[in-house]
Amino acid sequence: MELGEKIKTLRSERGLSQEALAARLEISRQAVAKWESGVSQS
Repeated sequence: MELGEKIKTLRSERGLSQEALAARLEISRQAVAKWESGVSQS
């Protein structure tokens, strides 16, 4: 399983939206979307 898939799976299992996860991590929702899509690996 790729990192982005793992993030998306764990986020979904916990019932979090990309926006909610981003808020908890104090990052942008776009960053979460990039991680999940594999566009950004940082």
